[in-house]
Amino acid sequence: MTFDANTILERRAAISGAGQSDIGRRLYRDPLDLTLDACMAAIADAGLEPSDIDGIATYPGAMDTPPGFSGGGVVEVQDALRLELGWYSGGLELPGQLGSVINACLAVASGLATHVLCFRSVYEGSAQGEGGRSAVMPGGGRAGSFRASGFMEWVLPYAVPSAATWIAMMAQRHFHEFGTTREQLAAIALNARKNAALNPKAIYRDPMTLGDYLSARMISSPLCLFDCDVPCDGATAVIVSRADAAADLRKPPIHVEAVGAALRGRPSWDQFDDLTTMACRDAAAQMWTRTDLRPSDVQLAEMYDGFSFITVAWLEAMGFCGKGEAGPFLEGGARIARDGEIPLNTNGGQLSAGRLHGYGFLHEACVQLWGEAGERQVPHDPEVGVAAAGGGPLAGCLLLTRRR
Repeated sequence: MTFDANTILERRAAISGAGQSDIGRRLYRDPLDLTLDACMAAIADAGLEPSDIDGIATYPGAMDTPPGFSGGGVVEVQDALRLELGWYSGGLELPGQLGSVINACLAVASGLATHVLCFRSVYEGSAQGEGGRSAVMPGGGRAGSFRASGFMEWVLPYAVPSAATWIAMMAQRHFHEFGTTREQLAAIALNARKNAALNPKAIYRDPMTLGDYLSARMISSPLCLFDCDVPCDGATAVIVSRADAAADLRKPPIHVEAVGAALRGRPSWDQFDDLTTMACRDAAAQMWTRTDLRPSDVQLAEMYDGFSFITVAWLEAMGFCGKGEAGPFLEGGARIARDGEIPLNTNGGQLSAGRLHGYGFLHEACVQLWGEAGERQVPHDPEVGVAAAGGGPLAGCLLLTRRR
């Protein structure tokens, strides 16, 4: 099937620049400083000035619960950079963290803005201090002093406010139905650590073996410590530009071929219709209906690993392997290595590089497609990549290409 670019509105959008702040386990820097560092880096990367920016998109916007989950919102960034906006968007109820970028694509496609600054910042590492990690969901660790509402009413009484428990349940179901093993799941974490060794900004760069993985303490069976992402401080930003306006900027634009943001299952972490998958099933399926490209055309996959099983769900949803076949596909790690069939999470993902909460994957996809990844650059000069973020009932994805 051939698509008319005029009917696939996201094709009017391109990514023209990307930037990051310092990334660290605990930087103890003002989170707005980190946010502005990333924003200014992305603007400069595109060859623009702050006065050229007429749109802002972010996830989740300004919020202070749970601690460190957001380093700034639309108001703070607009005021700090003195931006004159034609459009802006921020909020929690989006199709995953990259839903803000999808919104930006549609905004420039409709003519509401020309250059949209999209950003996501966190300072969870510093906010948690020197103590142990707390749950990132509202109510985590405060059951005695927190009045729950919504779905938290049903999980707090059982002391399970963390998505670690909910995702573990999904992983356990996948293990039960398809025979997936911990050794196969380990390939996600081991691949991430191997790639992180080549990323100077990664939090954890020391080698990790299968023995290290299997001997790590269990968090929520079958997920161990190394199946969980690493809280950190840092900010990431990209510039989404109108494609015709991006053509003459500092670097070749990365074109948005298609996006996916569908949710057809129940909007629930624990009551989804198929617990071996998530909303990524619907987002990926929608994305593939909006392009002539197929999974076999993708040369780079940067996909969410807040917990390692989420990446398993994305691999199957994207069609890189069949439903229930991710275990054998991952076994040994060769297929997902930087020189494999589908290089996966080439910056170390959130399991080793740090929990930048979705935006880090889009940044890495862009850096790789521009050929700017340094030592971790994949060897085959990729032209097509996918960035995907979200877990449970939240998911959004973008198919990106240097071709047009």
